[in-house]
Amino acid sequence: MALFPAFAGVSEAPDSGSARKELDWLSNPSFCVETVTTLSQQTEEAAALVSEGSPLTRSPLKSELSDESDSNRNLRQASRKKKKEKKKKRKHQHHKKTKRKRGQSSSSGSEPDTDSEKDKSPRGLRGGSRGPGTLSQEKNAAAAAGPRCVWLEDIQALTGETFRTDKKPDPANWEYKSLYRGDIARYKRKGDSCLGINPKKQCISWEGAPTGKKRAQKHIERYFTKKNVGLMNADGVAVSSQTDPPSSAPLSFIPVKDSDDVAPPVTTWLNPLGIYDQSTTQWLQGQGPSEQESKQPDSQPDREDALLKARVEEFNRRVRENPRDTQLWMAFVAFQDEVMRSPGLYAIEEGEQEKRKRSLKLILEKKLAILERAIDSNPSSVDLKLAKLKLCTEFWEPSTLVKEWQKLIFLHPNNTALWQKYLLFCQSQFSTFSISKIHSLYGKCLSTLSAVKDGSILSHPELPGTEEAMFALFLQQCHFLRQAGHAEKAVSLFQAMVDFTFFKPDSVKDLPTRGQVEFFEPFWDSGEPRAGEKGARGWRAWMHQQERGGWVVINPDDDDDEPEEDDQDIRDKTLPRWQIWLAAERSRDQRHWRPWRPDKTKKQTEEDCEDPERQVLFDDIGQSLIRLSSQALQFQLIVAFLQFLGVPAGFSPPASCLYLAMDENSIFDNGLYDEQPLTFLNLSFSGVSCVGRTDQLGCRRWTRGHGREGEEFIRNIFHLVMPLFSGRERSQLCSSWLRYEMAKVIWCLHTKNKKRLKSRGKNCKKLAKNLLKEPENCNNFCLWKQYAHLEWLLGNTEDARKVFDTALSTAGSGELKDPEVCELSLLYAELELELAPDTRVATAARAVHVLTRLAESSPYGPYTGQVLAIHILKARKAYEHALQDCLCEGRVSDPAATASLNRLVSVVKCFMLFQYLTIGIDAAVQIYEQVSAKLKGSLSPEDPGLEARACPPSVSSVLEAVTLMHTSLLRFHMKVSVYPLAPLRQALSEALRLYPGNQVLWRSYVQLQSKSHSASKTRRFFGAITRSAAPLEPWLFAIEAEKMRKRLVETVQRVDGREVYATIPETGLTHRIRALFENAIRSEHGSQCPLLWRMYLSFLVSLGNKDRSKGVFYKALQSCPWAKALYMDAVEYFPDEMQEILDLMTEKELRVRLPLEELELLLED
Repeated sequence: MALFPAFAGVSEAPDSGSARKELDWLSNPSFCVETVTTLSQQTEEAAALVSEGSPLTRSPLKSELSDESDSNRNLRQASRKKKKEKKKKRKHQHHKKTKRKRGQSSSSGSEPDTDSEKDKSPRGLRGGSRGPGTLSQEKNAAAAAGPRCVWLEDIQALTGETFRTDKKPDPANWEYKSLYRGDIARYKRKGDSCLGINPKKQCISWEGAPTGKKRAQKHIERYFTKKNVGLMNADGVAVSSQTDPPSSAPLSFIPVKDSDDVAPPVTTWLNPLGIYDQSTTQWLQGQGPSEQESKQPDSQPDREDALLKARVEEFNRRVRENPRDTQLWMAFVAFQDEVMRSPGLYAIEEGEQEKRKRSLKLILEKKLAILERAIDSNPSSVDLKLAKLKLCTEFWEPSTLVKEWQKLIFLHPNNTALWQKYLLFCQSQFSTFSISKIHSLYGKCLSTLSAVKDGSILSHPELPGTEEAMFALFLQQCHFLRQAGHAEKAVSLFQAMVDFTFFKPDSVKDLPTRGQVEFFEPFWDSGEPRAGEKGARGWRAWMHQQERGGWVVINPDDDDDEPEEDDQDIRDKTLPRWQIWLAAERSRDQRHWRPWRPDKTKKQTEEDCEDPERQVLFDDIGQSLIRLSSQALQFQLIVAFLQFLGVPAGFSPPASCLYLAMDENSIFDNGLYDEQPLTFLNLSFSGVSCVGRTDQLGCRRWTRGHGREGEEFIRNIFHLVMPLFSGRERSQLCSSWLRYEMAKVIWCLHTKNKKRLKSRGKNCKKLAKNLLKEPENCNNFCLWKQYAHLEWLLGNTEDARKVFDTALSTAGSGELKDPEVCELSLLYAELELELAPDTRVATAARAVHVLTRLAESSPYGPYTGQVLAIHILKARKAYEHALQDCLCEGRVSDPAATASLNRLVSVVKCFMLFQYLTIGIDAAVQIYEQVSAKLKGSLSPEDPGLEARACPPSVSSVLEAVTLMHTSLLRFHMKVSVYPLAPLRQALSEALRLYPGNQVLWRSYVQLQSKSHSASKTRRFFGAITRSAAPLEPWLFAIEAEKMRKRLVETVQRVDGREVYATIPETGLTHRIRALFENAIRSEHGSQCPLLWRMYLSFLVSLGNKDRSKGVFYKALQSCPWAKALYMDAVEYFPDEMQEILDLMTEKELRVRLPLEELELLLED
């Protein structure tokens, strides 16, 4: 057949011999139609495979095959070429997917052509050099071998067991120890017989190359990994269902646009189908968007950036227009945190956003620049300067900060709030802290404020509230000294203030404070007995007698000398050294809190003092003496002194120093509240330990009293100050003294020490009778109430009833007008109600009798039997009328309504208990709701509410007292009968939202919620309160609630008190408690609260993490370096570090009463 159809005739002419030879190249003798058909079919199949995604293959057949050796050579070259390609594919697997789609279409069509062109020229040259006979034979052989020479990879019908014979030796087999792993057949044997012995038992399964790509198994990352934490920290994108501005009217559902609501597309000659949007149509017309549309951002981040830019511009405009508005400047500073969370406004190049998000220094510098602008506009603003100093704490050196504080104090010496913050700053700077430095700083503060108050500093006038703030700073200094171990100096400060305030000579009263202090120094150094010491007469009497020639010294009787106390510090030398030191140190703290004075009767001098630190010189107290002109503050000084000594006088430190003074966990101790919810004795120490007590954390707080000398000191204080007051204040002092003795009796009852109980009870009854014998106290029903309560506690029920009946008989018919008589009757009824369950019916009748006779106009008579129904109805009417009268009298706006509000409290309590006894708990709750709604409604709607303390303290105290009565009544009812938890839980929740600092309510709430299996509601409630309330109590009780739950879980997991078995999942309680501690420490008052740090350290030690506990201890010292209790806890938890801790205490000048050198000497004796 001719190669070209036009020359077919030429090649087939018979007579053209010579022309045949010349035109022989035009013919193709090896060409046949069958070959073309077969080649076309194979080409189509290969193209189909390529289109289906099969691996890239070569051309199925060459267009011309010269000889067998060429074909074999080509086969070997192709196989080697494919191996190289496979190796390249393995190296570049990540490029394979992208290149495959582009290469498949081009290679399938172009590769056969290029291969045929490459093979044509050498074959043509070789053919020219051979003879015609040889050429024809090769053509015939090629024609016969052509159709059979195909690639094995292109044949689809072959089985998996097809092999290729490779006759060429591989030199790599000589060079390497084994065959190439790709040349070894992969198979798996099935059966145990040896290959070749029994073909029936042996079986081999061949494994071909994996068809699919082996995917690497991805490890699932948890939420806490670095990558996922970054995703969670990323800001979310705001989603909006509509672009229209939201209407003011609230929608009950989100509208969904229907297809009918969508406007039909407008068709034009540019947009015939109506499928282009407005911007595309404008682009086709060659137009750009309008100016307004170009300003509108398209994407969500652009919209957010536009909003932030608008707010920044608004702030800049407002501070430009009102540069004197300090609150606006402070809001602008706070706004920078929000701006830096979305830093797209200031990003210049790619990747800068993440850097700016993490750049704390950038935020601080920007805030500092704003504050400096604000201070330039408001140079007299203290708040802006304080904000700047707080900001500079992050990147300024402590010495630089102290200098800036000193400059600020020098400019504003009359600002008490600034002084308070300055003292806190200096107290919490561990690197520059020492006790003597801070003590002198307190003296400088009080003396400067006294000079401002006296008018000595003419450049700065006295600000309102200066005297109250000075008294709070004085108390803060006393608690600072107590916590640092210098109890003698703190007691001396109180002693000096008592003489300086109440026994001041008339001749020096008109002098300024500095002049009075100079006159007071000779009295202090004279050796005259001071307040609390035996024979103290006061500064005024000493000065009068000095003018007359001095005192006549009378030798005291020898009978008054009592044996010395047992001063033995070490009782057991077999204990470890650190335990001996802790016990001896606490023993000396308890015995040596009074200043040492030389006893002139024993001819002692100052050189006889074994510990010079126990002597207090005038230089230690002179600068801290202040004048208190207010009668209320003078009485608070005495009450604060008694509370400082451990007497439950009902005084709580001011809010500015309360959390600084909190250092023991008695706030979590319910005491008698669980057993007697109606009549428990609330001693209200508020977590502040008394002088001489450095007990370990977790030790129950009971008023055990002091030693013999300490008790005598407290009695002398009462005898000295009680004649200074009269009326209600004197009654309160007597009541505090009696409560102190009753608290010691209660401690003996709990310890079941019958011998001590008998003596303590006898002394307490003797004191009560002596107080009631005084003419001023004959009709003091508060003392009568406490005396009767004491008899009831001692078990003398009949004697207590006689005392109650006698007191109520002397009261006459007050008709609910005397609050003290109402309180007396209320306690009588509550004690009768809380008697044993078997006699509850009879005791309830006695309680109804007491409350009924209280409301009647006739005099009181003892209980004779069941009360008639007619008397109960009359009493209810009397209570209703009295309640309405009290609600009408107690106007919130009337400052003179304190007495009527006190009467309101008493009447409401009695009426609630009366309704509970005669009708039921629902009637009592109804009275509470009526009164609370009336008092809350008396506030104006514009007031922010009770949470912000907008109401007067009198109304707040009334609501708090009524709420306590309500919750106590619900607790008692749940104790004696079946009643759901929900009403009590709701009442406590509402009360705690109003009074987040009430520790009694928090104790009730935590104990109530500990009975619940679900902690989610409690945690949500605590979270809401801690976010909205400033007090620290919500944090402390949230931690205590989680610790109670953890103890409950561990109790279930323990077997016979042994180690904990993980049978129940802990549900992350440990991590939750640790997170609560960290958040509480970062709160406003938490970082400088010693109690919080002690609790945190104790919790970590209980987990067994010693290294982390040490880290928290040193972190606590950075914030509270003055708290001796922290150092003593560290000695207990880390005994190996005892020497280092004591060296640190000595360096910071904390009081160490037993140095280690003395301890070694005592152990050697």
